[in-house]
Amino acid sequence: MNLVASEKVKKMSASIFQEVANRKHEAIKAGKDVIDLSVGSPDFPPPPFVVDTLIECASDLSKYGYTLTGIPEFNDAVSYFYKQRYTVDLNPRSEVLQLMGSQDGLAHLATALINPGDYVLVPDPGYPIYEASVNIAGGVIYPMPLLAENKFQPMLDEIPVDILEKTKLMIISYPGNPVTALADEVFFEKVVNFAKCHDILVVHDFAYSELIFDGNPQISFMSVPGAKEVGIEFNSLSKTFNMAGCRIGYVVGNEQAINILASFKSHIDYGVFYPIQKAAVRALTSDSTFLQTQVKEYEYRRDVLIAGLEKSGWQVAKSPATMFVWARIPAGWKSREFAFALIDQAGVAVIPGDAFGELGEGYVRIAMVQPPERLSLASERIHKFLIEYSGKIM
Repeated sequence: MNLVASEKVKKMSASIFQEVANRKHEAIKAGKDVIDLSVGSPDFPPPPFVVDTLIECASDLSKYGYTLTGIPEFNDAVSYFYKQRYTVDLNPRSEVLQLMGSQDGLAHLATALINPGDYVLVPDPGYPIYEASVNIAGGVIYPMPLLAENKFQPMLDEIPVDILEKTKLMIISYPGNPVTALADEVFFEKVVNFAKCHDILVVHDFAYSELIFDGNPQISFMSVPGAKEVGIEFNSLSKTFNMAGCRIGYVVGNEQAINILASFKSHIDYGVFYPIQKAAVRALTSDSTFLQTQVKEYEYRRDVLIAGLEKSGWQVAKSPATMFVWARIPAGWKSREFAFALIDQAGVAVIPGDAFGELGEGYVRIAMVQPPERLSLASERIHKFLIEYSGKIM
C-alpha cells in the first residue's frame, strides 16, 4: 500500500513544536540538561478548588457517559465570568458554546463557515492553527502584516477591495501569540466598523485574557458596541486556570455563527467529560484572588527573563501580556538556525519565529513556563552562547 497525504495536508508543514521537541529529546539523550521554553503549556497547577471538584465528581460513577454538549451550569458560568471580568452580558443559551479547548473551535470554524475559494484575513505572524484551519477548509489565506511600527495591528485600510469582496472571516488576537501586543478600544471599534462595512465575521482569539501585565486593562472584543453583530471570541481555561490537559474552552458572541459551529461539532464529538465541566464551572465562578496572584507571578518571571537577557546584551521588548517573550534575534542568524543552535549548544529550547508566518523570521518566541531560577539559568546559558558565537552575531 502506498498512501499519499491529501492536497490539503500537503499544504501544511510539519509541526515546528514537534520538530523542537524531537531536537530537545536528542539533546537530552546526549546527556544535556535542556530548559524547555518552547511550548506554551503552563507549569503552574490548577487552583486547589478546581482539583478538589474534579476528584469529587470523578468519584461519581454515573457521570462517565457522553455529555454531548456543555452542561447548563457551564454556559451559566461563562456568562457570569464575562460579566464579572469584562463587563459583557451574554445569553448563556444562545451566545455561549463549549469547546474541547479553544484550538478545537478555531480548527473547526473555517470548515463550518467557509467554502473553497473564500478568503480569510490571517495575522502574520500568527498562531499556526489560524492558517492550518483555512487550508483544511479549502479557503484562501490573505496575510495581514503585524509590524512593530504599527503597534502590531493590521493596516485594514491597505487591504485591496477586490480581496475584501471575497473575504468571509478575519482572525485577530489581542493579547497575541506569538506577538504579545495589546489592542485598545479604538482599534476594536475600527474593526467592528470595518467588519460591518465589508460583511466579514471577526474571529477574536482571547486565550490570554487573564495574563495582562503592568495594570493594563483587560478588553474583551465583545465589550465594544456592535461586536456581537459581527464577531465571536474564543477563550480557554488552559492558560487562565492551568487546565491545558483538560481540553476545555468556549466561544462567545454572534448567535448565528455559534449555531453553525455547534451544528458542525455535533457531528464531530460527544462533549467534554462531566467532571472536567464541573471543575471548569468551579473555576469560572471563583473569586479573582487566584487570577490576581498568578498574573503577578508571570509578570515577575517576565522581568527576571528580560533582565537576564539584557545582561548578555540582548535587548528584548518587554511583553505587556501573555506567557511569552517575542524576541528579535541577533543579526546574522535565521530563526530556525538560532533556535536549534540554542538547544544544541546552550540547552535552551525556544520556538523559531518563522513557524508563525513569513514575518516571524528574525524572531524567536520564548515561553515563561519555568520557575524564575530556571529562567535565570536559561539567561546565563544564552549569555555564554552569545559570547561564544559573537563572530556569527557581528
